[in-house]
Amino acid sequence: MMQQDEIARYRQAAAFLPVRLRRLAEMLPEADQAVAEEFRLRTGRPMTVLLPGGETCLWQSEPAVEPEELETLCDLGTEFSRYAAAETLREGFLPVKGGFRIGFCGSAVMKGGVCTNLTDLSSADLRIAREKRGIAVDLAERLLSKGEFDSTLLLSPPGGGKTTLLRDLIRCVSQKGFRVGLADERGEVAVCYRGKPQMDVGPCTDVLDGCPKAVAIPMLLRTMNPQIVAADEITAEEDIRAMTMAAGCGVKLLATIHAANVAELRKKPLYAQLLETKVFNRAVCIRRTDAGRAYGLEELQ
Repeated sequence: MMQQDEIARYRQAAAFLPVRLRRLAEMLPEADQAVAEEFRLRTGRPMTVLLPGGETCLWQSEPAVEPEELETLCDLGTEFSRYAAAETLREGFLPVKGGFRIGFCGSAVMKGGVCTNLTDLSSADLRIAREKRGIAVDLAERLLSKGEFDSTLLLSPPGGGKTTLLRDLIRCVSQKGFRVGLADERGEVAVCYRGKPQMDVGPCTDVLDGCPKAVAIPMLLRTMNPQIVAADEITAEEDIRAMTMAAGCGVKLLATIHAANVAELRKKPLYAQLLETKVFNRAVCIRRTDAGRAYGLEELQ
């Protein structure tokens, strides 16, 4: 049953592809459909699919992706209303119905040092979002062993499963009755579509999406009285300042960072600064194993 659910998600994502490419995607063996992570489209090259073993071109003999097909992908993703999606498109991505996300590259239109639009689309990345309910259950029990939640970082290299784990961990603590304020800057955690989360983030979670974390975190504190503030991918000094401020208000934190482990974290100046603030008590390091992903818990203080 679980494999069939994963195949169904693959086919829901493939439905956003132009007709020719959709037909190719449907030819992929079901075993690969169940684990596929992304479709990659680049003009002048055949479409590829990202599998756990890496990016693979299974349609080498097929015609290359045409610029018009990227335009069609964008039209399908916006339901033929690019104007309504302009705010995210100028950032290079597009959340689409069902919890999927399309990233685009092309020619940036710059005004005042800010990208206002993308033209002449050259490549696209259609991510097959998969909701792994239950993967954080045991971890949540460990983190809540004393009946309270300690501020926690989730660490892994890119593509290691941080966002998927973050989503399910938010769901678990929310189900325990903790009020969670989610600063979903890029719309990848709750994946809100017209105000409704497409992914299950729990009954006590309030989502502010499409807003920079440094702005969203103070807004959540003022408006929703959260016990835990969650955010995906700390990448800037202003993110750290906002989280430090939230910790000073007595709020616990849950966030992700690109790093293989705590040792690597300490080597990066920005993140070393984060550790110096001592607002995070624990780190969960995500590792790939033959049996799947494993979650190692480390104390930071």
